[in-house]
Amino acid sequence: MNFDDYRRHDATALAELVASGQVSAADLLATAQARLEAVEPRINAVPIRMAEQARRQLAEGLSGPFAGVPFLIKDIAQDYAGVPTTMGSRALRDFKPAQHAEVTRRFLEAGLVVFGKTSTPELALKGRTEPLRWGATRNPWDLQRTPGGSSGGAAAAVAAGVVPMAGANDGGGSIRIPAACCGLFGLRPSRGRVPCGPGAGEIWEGASSDLVVSRSVRDSARMLDALQGPDIGAPFHIEAPRGSYAQNVQQEPGPLSIAVCTRSPLGLPVDAQIVAAIDDTARRLESLGHRVELAEPEIDGMGLAKAYLTLYFGQVAATVAEIRTLTGASESEFEAETRTLALLGRSISAGEYVARRRDWNLYARSLGRFFEGFDLYLTPTLASLPQPIGSDALPRWQQVALGPILGLGLGKFLLKTGIVDELAVESLRHVPFTQLANLTGTPAISVPLHWSRENLPIGSQFIAPFGREDRLLQLAGQLERAMPWFDRTPGDERRGTGDA
Repeated sequence: MNFDDYRRHDATALAELVASGQVSAADLLATAQARLEAVEPRINAVPIRMAEQARRQLAEGLSGPFAGVPFLIKDIAQDYAGVPTTMGSRALRDFKPAQHAEVTRRFLEAGLVVFGKTSTPELALKGRTEPLRWGATRNPWDLQRTPGGSSGGAAAAVAAGVVPMAGANDGGGSIRIPAACCGLFGLRPSRGRVPCGPGAGEIWEGASSDLVVSRSVRDSARMLDALQGPDIGAPFHIEAPRGSYAQNVQQEPGPLSIAVCTRSPLGLPVDAQIVAAIDDTARRLESLGHRVELAEPEIDGMGLAKAYLTLYFGQVAATVAEIRTLTGASESEFEAETRTLALLGRSISAGEYVARRRDWNLYARSLGRFFEGFDLYLTPTLASLPQPIGSDALPRWQQVALGPILGLGLGKFLLKTGIVDELAVESLRHVPFTQLANLTGTPAISVPLHWSRENLPIGSQFIAPFGREDRLLQLAGQLERAMPWFDRTPGDERRGTGDA
């Protein structure tokens, strides 16, 4: 199969071609690998190759809903036995897990042919993908801009046409942010919908969920059908869906009541083109028969940001300590910003961490009351267009200034300087809309319905009540039919030159 034919199919269609004998899984893998070699020097999305493992899969035979479809997994929380998991960090060196993550096992059971692992920022800590270990991953729509993060490698590979969908996870927006940056569909499932064992009962206190970034709604829906449901010993047994998620995509949602808000929860500016795009999304929803109203839940945006950052600090401190114990790595092998976050995490008391964790309940209850009057909540996915590569790097003087603080362990001193407020503003300035779903455990999607004057994707985010992925997928399917995006790809001469 040549690349043009390959790209015209989503994962569902490719699986159908394999099942009918019109193309072989080996041919699809060869096409995907050739495309990766063609674009990889520019996008830098797949640092770990798994050609041997893929050949072994082909030799052993394939079955499942996506049998024969080439696939990439993320280099964090999607362990593949015997293959390095680096989490984008020099400190993990060449650590190789002894067993598959449960989500990886289910990817393989679905028949996906895994031939590589995609890049992530160190420990998946940023909304862009520029780890020192592997270098910056670049957005196929504009190579000078980020593909987002932390599933930036996955999104860049899908947008560049290497695979029709790729494994991803979302602890603060890490599926939806890169989906918005790269013109893809991204669904973050409800807390507990997809298991994260056997190494963890929940990741980031349950804020993180696994699925994929994809080019079609039905691919994400069918993947959720394959992944959902508890594994052995899972702490959550969430109510099973009503029918299959794949069926939901084909069903009209009926008239919905949808709240819309374009105001940043942090009170900071939102790009005018993004505001205009969400306004247009609202008008299109009304034309489809939905009731749209300006409204937002009663939630303290800065308070939620601080609660999220407290989680962030504590999780980084624990993960850095775990990696050092596992590998014997020194603190200096982590990036300066990671070391700073870990220092802050070690400086926060257990009581403060628990207090901020209890705040999650306040946000969940407020959002629950909000959903008594609305079916869905529409916001921008991002507050800005994809940012230039390197624009969030610490200036050299700040790195030098941090040296003595890190060396002396002056975390409590940093906390007294008001750094948490500053980090809440600076680190979430461009991505203030996504953390609400993570802390409340609710499902959310980013849908690529608009493009900017610069030919950059703009995502529309919808949040649903807990457990209502079906409602999100019904609406996403309706929007995909009304405002199709599948054929809009980087390099489309009708809309710009593209870079991949």
